[in-house]
Amino acid sequence: MERYIQKSLIKDLNRKPVLLSGPRQCGKTVLSKQLQLQNYQYLNFDVIMDRKIILKMNWHRDKELIIFDELHKMKKWKTWLKGIFDSNTPKQKFLVTGSAKLNTFKKVGDSLAGRYFNYRLYPLDLYEIMRLYENPINQKPLRNLLNNSSLSSRLQLCKEFQERLLSVSGFPEPFLEKESGFYVRWQQTHLDIILKQDLLDTENIKSIKQIEILATLLTERVGSLLSYNSLREDLHTDDKSIKRWVDILENAYVIFRIYPFSNKKMVTSIKKAPKVYFFDYGRVDDLALRVENLVAFSLLKQIHYQLDVKGIIYDLHYVRNKQKKEIDFLVTKNKKPHLLIEVKLSNSIVSENFVYFEKYFPNIKKIQVVRELDRGYLSREGVQVMPLHLWLADLDLE
Repeated sequence: MERYIQKSLIKDLNRKPVLLSGPRQCGKTVLSKQLQLQNYQYLNFDVIMDRKIILKMNWHRDKELIIFDELHKMKKWKTWLKGIFDSNTPKQKFLVTGSAKLNTFKKVGDSLAGRYFNYRLYPLDLYEIMRLYENPINQKPLRNLLNNSSLSSRLQLCKEFQERLLSVSGFPEPFLEKESGFYVRWQQTHLDIILKQDLLDTENIKSIKQIEILATLLTERVGSLLSYNSLREDLHTDDKSIKRWVDILENAYVIFRIYPFSNKKMVTSIKKAPKVYFFDYGRVDDLALRVENLVAFSLLKQIHYQLDVKGIIYDLHYVRNKQKKEIDFLVTKNKKPHLLIEVKLSNSIVSENFVYFEKYFPNIKKIQVVRELDRGYLSREGVQVMPLHLWLADLDLE
């Protein structure tokens, strides 16, 4: 399938090296090998023979594209890569992929700033799926997923694909397999590889079992304020360890955090506590929270796409004050409030919190999305109430 960043990535490879990151098994390797650049060499640092070629820098200089996969597992990889980029003669295209965040540079001396473009590839969401389906090249494998191959209504397609996402997530392999039994087995292997292979290769960790327990505990805290103290008590450890383990899970694209929005007007707002969500939201048992997680993921994917491809700066927050009044999501554009979103499972009555927060967010678009809703409406308060599947299928930050 032609993924959503593919054309932009090919264009940017003609300008600078590209760093491509994203969750394990979201399609990075497949995408790398289908970039319409036939003359390439793929080298995976996890493979012993490839690792020798990388360390000795013996790749083919006549190849148009060199793909380095999992290079972040090499010691001082940023410094090594900087040297490769700076001494690139004859000119070759470089694509560096990895299942950990590659654009986090803490030391100025190791910085690759200005030398590369950063891309993030995420699992499928409804917005991408509908565009894949509407492209004849991609339609056949997606049509095989449908319960009724004669479905013609876009509304019906959106509904069915949304329910499949909620059932088996948007990771390509379980999504295309479509069987829940396969997905359960895939989940076990997926997290096991991240914890017992990837993290051991990149982090000095002696508490893999506790991190595994932490990941399970976090599935029960999706959409809630993240309390490090509570996790510390459950795992019988200290705050420092909990925060480090949460950072590690985020860096490995297991989870992502969003933080509260506050400004000078909102003096009673919550200012620090994050909320946590999963890239593999099928791990979340509670359906209402899984739906909320799906929305959070879809927003994050669109926000990162806008930044990586178009250079438009959006950010994702939630809104909550000390009186516990809350709106699920706030999208900012250039640091200014831009879009408010509330997520409901079945309640189509407009949340009263929209009215409460109106004084802080006047004249911005307000949307309430509802999973069990067939027809939307515009409320007296100016809130657009929409069926979740229709909003996700045409997700528009504007």
